[in-house]
Amino acid sequence: MVLETLNILNYRNIRTAELSFAEKLNCFVGLNGQGKTNILDAIYMLSFAKSAYTSQDSLNITHGEDIAMVQGVYKGQHNELQSTEGFTISCGLRRGVKKQFKRDKKDYKRLIDHIGLIPLVMISPTDQHLIEEGSDERRRFMDAVISQLDRRYLDSLTTYNALLKQRNALLKQYAEALEPPHDLLEVLEWQMVPLAEYIHQARKLFFEHFNPYFQQVFLYIANGQTDKNSATEICTLRYISQLHERNLTEAYLKTRQRDIILGWTSQGPHKDDLEMLLGEYPLKQVGSQGQQRTFVLAMKLAQALYLSNKGNRELPILLLDDIFDRLDSTRVERIVEMVQRPEFGQIFITDTDRQHLTDIVQPSESAKIFHVDNGHIR
Repeated sequence: MVLETLNILNYRNIRTAELSFAEKLNCFVGLNGQGKTNILDAIYMLSFAKSAYTSQDSLNITHGEDIAMVQGVYKGQHNELQSTEGFTISCGLRRGVKKQFKRDKKDYKRLIDHIGLIPLVMISPTDQHLIEEGSDERRRFMDAVISQLDRRYLDSLTTYNALLKQRNALLKQYAEALEPPHDLLEVLEWQMVPLAEYIHQARKLFFEHFNPYFQQVFLYIANGQTDKNSATEICTLRYISQLHERNLTEAYLKTRQRDIILGWTSQGPHKDDLEMLLGEYPLKQVGSQGQQRTFVLAMKLAQALYLSNKGNRELPILLLDDIFDRLDSTRVERIVEMVQRPEFGQIFITDTDRQHLTDIVQPSESAKIFHVDNGHIR
């Protein structure tokens, strides 16, 4: 997928911008706080119908303004469903009003139907939460990848989470009852089990295909090679799930009384996790900042490779926001060299140091460098 042009009006600190992009590499250079990340967030918005940084749409509107607009013109690379003329995605924001999201001037009936049309991977310093925060962040990572490819998965996950919320509410309600009725719980569990099984199988299949890409990328960034036997740094990902060895129907029945006491559901795919190891030890505990950053970068770049290689898919757009922080120059060069390979699609990079980019990027038909200063882009 290629974003050809981007128009922005009153999006955060960018009052107005009309940009035309190179098909491969686009770099935004400027000091901190000038608006580089806001440009990437506008691009992210057009793929996922939401900001990468806030759930409140009104916070994306420039202070003192009532409306904001982001519009992008795309052309497909591989997907036969896309016309050669391309298509336009537009998002309109107004304070106090539900946002408008359109494809070729037609409103979506459900925003969820847009997810996956424009595959995209964003890498930013906030990705460190994959290591530092709880398992919900790592489940969200898996969900974000699978949902771009599997509409049934996204629908199943949405329905399962709604039923899970209802079950937890009943459990808290029943905690005060001497003899809590179980019939309503059984009805909910009957609906949750097939959804949970589909979510688990989709995640299991995803991990089986994703993990080799992760190993390949990590070994190259960290060691400059892809031979695991001679690598000096070895990292491992493991998919952890209660459903690997348990029948969920039986687990619900067995733990129901305990769940009533706890007030929440203790079994199911909402307890899944991705375990991150450096050697045989938890990465969070023994990994340096550079090793942790490399691990997360490898996960996100592997995500892009996974999306690129799933059938007749579009190459995902790759957003790299301030990725050079805490990485030595050797790893930076390996990353930039890797993402310019044919298996990666269009790339957008931000950095505060122009020298970083000009040393490895020469402006051409396939590469552009933009300068960002207080919301102005040139």
